[in-house]
Amino acid sequence: MTCDFFELATPGVQGLHPYQPGKPIEELEREYGIKTAIKLASNENPLGPSPRVLETIQASLKDLSRYPDANGFGLKKALAQKHGVDMDMITLGNGSNDVLELIARAFVTSDHSILFSEHAFVVYPLVTQAIGAKAIVTPAQNWGHDLTAMQAAIREDTRLIFIANPNNPTGTWIDKTRLKAFLEAVPEHVLVVVDEAYFEYSCDNPDYPNSLEWLSNLPNLIVTRTFSKAYGLAGLRVGYSISHPDVANLLNRVRQPFNVNSLALIAATKALEESDYLSKSVALNRAGMQQLTEAFKEMQLDFIPSLGNFIAVEVGEGAKIYERLLHEGVITRPIGGGYGMPQHLRISIGTADENEQFIQALRKVNDKD
Repeated sequence: MTCDFFELATPGVQGLHPYQPGKPIEELEREYGIKTAIKLASNENPLGPSPRVLETIQASLKDLSRYPDANGFGLKKALAQKHGVDMDMITLGNGSNDVLELIARAFVTSDHSILFSEHAFVVYPLVTQAIGAKAIVTPAQNWGHDLTAMQAAIREDTRLIFIANPNNPTGTWIDKTRLKAFLEAVPEHVLVVVDEAYFEYSCDNPDYPNSLEWLSNLPNLIVTRTFSKAYGLAGLRVGYSISHPDVANLLNRVRQPFNVNSLALIAATKALEESDYLSKSVALNRAGMQQLTEAFKEMQLDFIPSLGNFIAVEVGEGAKIYERLLHEGVITRPIGGGYGMPQHLRISIGTADENEQFIQALRKVNDKD
């Protein structure tokens, strides 16, 4: 073969490295011969989907020969009612990651810059590089967003700002007062995405903001959320954004037809009705967070307080401890390469039994030093 396809690729794509997801349980058990592995790596809901959502999916299987509703009318209607917004403010995505990319593709070119924080969600730099835009990365402050530095870093060519609240993988968050002040100070031609993928786990904190409340006064604000976390639908990939109708109109122009599949639309719509299930998921996460943090304190391990369904803990040499935990049948998430936190592991909150299995495994591998 004489053709160099890498030379044909756009400059942004040439330098990309594929997103590295958490190792699947099946892969670990196959490679290590382990039969009781657990996965605490991908911030998934350990309860799985609610029983009623599963029943709804089962009843819908007979219609899989049909294309989904390209406009997602039923889900948009349910979301509009839940959040008190108009349907024309909603954009659906194949997970909220899809919406993040839609926003960048719709509004940013190689002549623009995108601003985000150090240790922020890895999709932000991936999207920025893929479209050939310039990345402005501000240093983190106590592992979280330094809004003063971010405001000072806005340039004339800045078109988009990404803020994850709470942030993945650090779990840090920005309170109402500081976030609102920052948003009001951003020039109106600069779009700000407040990524609230973990909103349902965070919203019971009285100082945590619901950014949707500010949309009427901040037309350059876009809020993204997902069904992959608290609602337990990560495998179906469905997320959404709520924004000014003109912004949503433009996003829907670049959105792929049928980007959300039929089962995802039906399951997400049903999931919005499952308030008891959601409360149970949040309560389990709260108890699991306490279970892990108490264990870390006993082991004298520093951790970053988190409002998500995960926690970052400092273990020394993260990659080494990650590998040792694999041999104990526990999959965690090293966050060195893409996130610049080589001494930490990110641990998803599991069931009480899964958390205890991880704690015992961590004690064992720590003793080897």
